Amino acid sequence: MKKTVFAAALLALALPLAPAPAAAGPIERACLNSGRAAATRALCSCIDRVAAQTLTRGDQRQAARFFRDPQRAQDVRMSQTERDNAFWQRYRAFASAAETHCAR
Repeated sequence: MKKTVFAAALLALALPLAPAPAAAGPIERACLNSGRAAATRALCSCIDRVAAQTLTRGDQRQAARFFRDPQRAQDVRMSQTERDNAFWQRYRAFASAAETHCAR
C-alpha cells in the first residue's frame, strides 16, 4: 500500500504541470459569438485581456453588449448623462489600448 501511494506521488510530481485554461471574460465570449470573420480566438482573447486591465467588470459587461447590439453603443455615445459620458471615456481608452496591443 505504501509503495502504491509513494509511486502515485512520484508520478504526480513527474508530470508536467499544465496551466489551467483561463475562463473567457465577457468581452471574449461576446467577440467569439459575434459571427465576425475577423473574430479569432487569439484576437478576442487579446481584446478581453486589455478589457480586464482597463475596465471594471460592470464596464466589461456593458461593452460586451455592444457586440450583440451596436445601436446600444451609439445610444451611449450620444447620451447626455454624466454616467454614460464617463463610461464612454473609459470605453474609448479601452478601445484605443486594444487597438494598440491586439492589432499586431
